[in-house]
Amino acid sequence: MESQKKKSGNKYDSSSALLQGVGLRPTKQRLALAGWLFDGCDKHVTAEHAYAAAAKRRSSISLATIYNTLNIFTTAGLLRQVVIDGGHIYFDTNTSAHHHLFDEKKRLLTDIPASAVRLARLPKLPSGTTLSRVDVVLRVQSRS
Repeated sequence: MESQKKKSGNKYDSSSALLQGVGLRPTKQRLALAGWLFDGCDKHVTAEHAYAAAAKRRSSISLATIYNTLNIFTTAGLLRQVVIDGGHIYFDTNTSAHHHLFDEKKRLLTDIPASAVRLARLPKLPSGTTLSRVDVVLRVQSRS
């Protein structure tokens, strides 16, 4: 029993430190979501994916709280939003510079290294603006 407490405590300690490191209060819901999202594996998730994962782990977090938390994590720089169409927003745990490949049939988003995409020219930016980043999403349709 002691080892279970220690193991669980370490996970929450690291999630807690992560959240506190970006100025967020480590609430129970944030800790539960952060523990799943930031487990060392890059993920592309929708709020519905996160809700299903929380339910599977028996965490009682409402869908509204998950939406709010994902947006808070994005604002804090822990996640990156990838908008596929107006109604489909994915949250990416990989916040480094990279692009994406989206399979429209499978609804699957995967990373493309930034070095694999070359842009020959960008349009002139409007006066008073600066470029913050370029997001390229290649859309494909799987045959299977």
